[in-house]
Amino acid sequence: QVQLVESGGGLVQAGGSLRLSCTASGRTFDSYTMGWFRQAPGKEREFVAGITRSAGSTYYADSVKGRATISRDNVKNTVYLQMNSLKPEDTAVYYCAASPGYRAIYYVASYDYWGQGTQVTVSS
Repeated sequence: QVQLVESGGGLVQAGGSLRLSCTASGRTFDSYTMGWFRQAPGKEREFVAGITRSAGSTYYADSVKGRATISRDNVKNTVYLQMNSLKPEDTAVYYCAASPGYRAIYYVASYDYWGQGTQVTVSS
């Protein structure tokens, strides 16, 4: 079992930045691929970014590529999402999730554990 707790969301003006954090319980954090997803009102949950267990590879949705950086600290059991040049269309609840690592990184169904989400609101 892995429990995930996100933090760092909030209200920011367009063009601003936020860093989201997700801290995991348990001693097996480094055995999981980690992902960030988001869900806007009335829309499906979508992939934002993912990072493999050893942080050897990172993946991004086209909508955030060049503006987002995912990283992890396996000592602190934490994964981060740095978002820059935020746009109103980035407004959503952001979730972190953990996957066993042998599944495709882009899909909601690949992840077994989810945090409760943190709201990001970008004003124009």
